Amino acid sequence: MDINLKLRSGLLGGAATALALAVGAAGVAQAQQAAPAKAGEEEVIVTGIRASIASSANAKRTSDQIVEVVTAEDIGKLPDVSIAESLARLPGLAIQRLDGRGQQLSIRGLGPDFTTALLNGREQVTVGDNRGVEFDQYPSELLSSVVVYKTPEAGLVGQGLMGTVDMRTMRPLKNKERVLALGARYEWNSKGALNSDADDKGYRLSFTYADKFMNDTLGVAIGVSSINTPTQSERFNAWGYPDAGPGGSFLIGGSKSYVQSNELKRTGAIGIIEYAPTDTFRTSVDMYYSNFDENVYLRGIELPLAWSSASLAPGATVQDRIVTAGTFNGVKGVIRNDRNSRQADLWSAGWNTEWKFAEKWTAKADLSYSTVTRDDRYLETYSGTGAAGSGATDALGFRLTPGEGTRFSPTLNYGNFNTIFLTSPQGWGTDTAAGRPFGQAGFDNRPTIEDTLTAFRASAVREFESGPISKLEIGANYATREKSKVANEFFLAVPGGAATAVIPTSLRLGTTNLGFLGLGNMVSYNPVALVASGGLTATRNSNADVVTKSWAVDEDVTTFYVKADLNGSFGDIEMRGNAGLQFVNTDQSSTGAVGSNGFFRNVSLGDKYDHILPSLNLIFDLNNNTYVRFAASKTLARARMEQLRASQELQRNAGNATSTNPFSAYFGSDGGNPKLRPYEATGVDLSVERYFGKGGYVAFAAYYKQLDNWVFGSFPEVFDFSAFRIPSDPAIATTLGARRSPQNLSGGWINGLEASISVPFELIAKPLEGFGATVSGSYANSKIEPIPGVGIPVPGLSRSVVNATLYYDRNGVQARVSARNRGEFLGEVNGFGGGRDLRLVQEETIVDAQLGYEFQAGALKGLNLTLQGMNLTDEPFATNVGDERLVIDYQKYGPTYMFGVSKKF
Repeated sequence: MDINLKLRSGLLGGAATALALAVGAAGVAQAQQAAPAKAGEEEVIVTGIRASIASSANAKRTSDQIVEVVTAEDIGKLPDVSIAESLARLPGLAIQRLDGRGQQLSIRGLGPDFTTALLNGREQVTVGDNRGVEFDQYPSELLSSVVVYKTPEAGLVGQGLMGTVDMRTMRPLKNKERVLALGARYEWNSKGALNSDADDKGYRLSFTYADKFMNDTLGVAIGVSSINTPTQSERFNAWGYPDAGPGGSFLIGGSKSYVQSNELKRTGAIGIIEYAPTDTFRTSVDMYYSNFDENVYLRGIELPLAWSSASLAPGATVQDRIVTAGTFNGVKGVIRNDRNSRQADLWSAGWNTEWKFAEKWTAKADLSYSTVTRDDRYLETYSGTGAAGSGATDALGFRLTPGEGTRFSPTLNYGNFNTIFLTSPQGWGTDTAAGRPFGQAGFDNRPTIEDTLTAFRASAVREFESGPISKLEIGANYATREKSKVANEFFLAVPGGAATAVIPTSLRLGTTNLGFLGLGNMVSYNPVALVASGGLTATRNSNADVVTKSWAVDEDVTTFYVKADLNGSFGDIEMRGNAGLQFVNTDQSSTGAVGSNGFFRNVSLGDKYDHILPSLNLIFDLNNNTYVRFAASKTLARARMEQLRASQELQRNAGNATSTNPFSAYFGSDGGNPKLRPYEATGVDLSVERYFGKGGYVAFAAYYKQLDNWVFGSFPEVFDFSAFRIPSDPAIATTLGARRSPQNLSGGWINGLEASISVPFELIAKPLEGFGATVSGSYANSKIEPIPGVGIPVPGLSRSVVNATLYYDRNGVQARVSARNRGEFLGEVNGFGGGRDLRLVQEETIVDAQLGYEFQAGALKGLNLTLQGMNLTDEPFATNVGDERLVIDYQKYGPTYMFGVSKKF
């Protein structure tokens, strides 16, 4: 059979050659399908990388939806060190790195807010402030597979707008024999410890046990994973670039740069009990626990420049309206010794039962509970040559390096404990009444998050022997979720209202090298011990924005659904699939505070609404292992939690007291909107797939999503603030004002193309047995106009994503080299006080490699040695504001290496 493959060069570029070669081999592959071993022949069982690829391809082929699948190579061994990296290799998926680790997932161009994560089919709480799952919370060693549903079906409760990720643990009754697996890995980073009090070495330990009892009717599985993972990064960050230079040229406003060391300690455990005494009854209990403990060490110098009293010296270099080099006089640097920490405990449990109570009837019930408690701390401490208006200043040279940020040439020595003191060099936070006559010498932010989700699901399934419907399921799911955030912030000051204090000798840690910025050494000390010992005093931050950062959101969601599994044929073409409908009732509410300093009123607001979500999945079998899939559905994604908060910060503008225009009046406010409706989308999908050999396939997909409803970040509406008048208010012309909050506005569309190929090279030539490759590429486009004529970029959307893996797996040797390229996208980064900032992340290509050997015989049989390298080319994480010279973030993490030993008994 002749198949011609043509791809637009902008879609996959160099991947097109590999795809064309593989499709050409598909005709040959038909004669090489796997066959049962003949009498007298030994059946060859493929394990490792090839087994994982073959299993994933089979799961994709047999699914009734358009899915992508990652399958463990062996017990406790997903292909990568984290779930996020494994998912990032799938077509249409991409991840964003935070602190050097892959955490946030985008599916088909939309970010984590539009993706739902499930554990064994159950929606989970999230560690973050909102709904997006941080995938490094789930140890990869405890999962057997991950399924990404790109199209929904009516029985998939808790589905996302663009996709749903279902992480699955093992099922002990499916194992053929007892399993005992142990694993240990040693980890290190090429940069070493950038902070002297942090580690640059780590480990990963795992244990898995599974067995069957009582004539294989009772299955038990236990898994434990413990990791200590260090990451290092050199971080340049610019405040921004005002047009304050000569002739209105753009000039760096300031910088806040660090060397950063992260220490992530995570312990995860699963427990599974399955009981199936008969073929008609099965029940199971799944339990999961994760303890997440991370410390972040940050040391650097914050340099207020154009946005400060510093002045640009004459003679600066200006190129194309950008000041690329010069000197700032009068620079008063703020030396930062900071420490961030996060501690989170996540619990999850589920009880599932299936009972076939009649020949064609089955009843199903599932009860689940998950909860997380998270405590964060963002600790800042400041030092410098003296308080604002005193102490030496710097004549600071600077030069912009395109794509990499700004490098500096100081005249001061920031590493001298005799000239650097605890103080407020810029006078930030000055408040004499609060004991800060010279300003704050630091800030201590301690928010807490609690999230609890309880769900119950019941359904009845009826099977049919003939007709277009093979199975009919009717069910209901009730889920109640409560998520709250409490802000807790403190100003830090030099004790006794003094201007400066000597850094205690007992807390000094020498100096930290900021050579990557050109700043030399800076003084270093232990900030946590400094605050704990009273070296800085704390006073509560009672500003209005702190009070309104606290909120609680409750959601009760009831889902009724009906799903029909379909079977039929059109001549020689067999058809299968499903069609269904969900009716979703939502009752949402939020409690919070509305007001300003000195006057707040507790409020509770909410709304109730319904959605009808139809779905259709059809698969046409064209024979020769070729399938055409068509899907159509309506999906939704609920707004971010902080967007739903009832809290509003009230503003009073005395200068507008006589204005009758609500949009420039005395009263105004800014906050959340508990009446927000979800994002909504109507989509269609078309996919063509051809399977060949063991794990070989080629697939092409196209999709279109009409975004019927979009949540716009902040939009003013007229509101009557008469209930918030206080005696000290002056006479005003109107109590009407502008309340700014997220609103539901019109949306837009997003569409895309995907292509993927998996090729065992033995199909091309028998001597290449063991070699293979997987390649995928996607292209996405969108247009979002919440307000006609006002377009916005879509968070998480990269126009192009390309992944490629070349592997070898034979006779115990396993080797793999992988590369993933992601085009620029609007990413989410941590902003001030742990808040959310969106920035344009530049294109990046990440290269990883793995080499391993598993002993095949003798006393060491089953022993596996593995060497892995991640981010081998030290690819930076970079953002800018439209010109490669105007860099906002530039972070380099260095390669990370792991050596591991595992043994399965």
